[in-house]
Amino acid sequence: TGVNMSADTTVRLAEIDNIVAIKEASGDVTQASEIIARAGDKIDVLSGDDFLTLPLMACGAKGVISVTANIMPKQVKDMVQSIKDGRWAAAKELHLRLLDVHQAMFIEANPVPVKTAAALMGKCQTDVRLPLVAMQVDTLEQLQTVLKKHNLI
Repeated sequence: TGVNMSADTTVRLAEIDNIVAIKEASGDVTQASEIIARAGDKIDVLSGDDFLTLPLMACGAKGVISVTANIMPKQVKDMVQSIKDGRWAAAKELHLRLLDVHQAMFIEANPVPVKTAAALMGKCQTDVRLPLVAMQVDTLEQLQTVLKKHNLI
């Protein structure tokens, strides 16, 4: 977590039979594309960045390990399925509709915003383990605004 693995390293690891997929969360479309181009036949690449799901899947990634899906699972699933079905206009529309939610999920250290969102939706308690702390008042208000916009609270 928090350390980028180079495309060269990932391509080498793809040669190991027990490694079947990678969560690509570098935030670098070029790096992800290079991995897909060089090892996509040996290893499944999953977007580890909600913002990049559509572009990475357009390049050949197989899916996403999503933060946003914790609070909007149907919408994320529908976007991924639209991409897999080749319904690019629908995928783009969902991608753009989810943009502010993705942003809200990272206005503070993950997983604080998504856990707070789930708590506001009545799904869990707001407690987080140290060293994490509850959201700041100003970012909590921003999160609530986004959740209300999407009728989640």
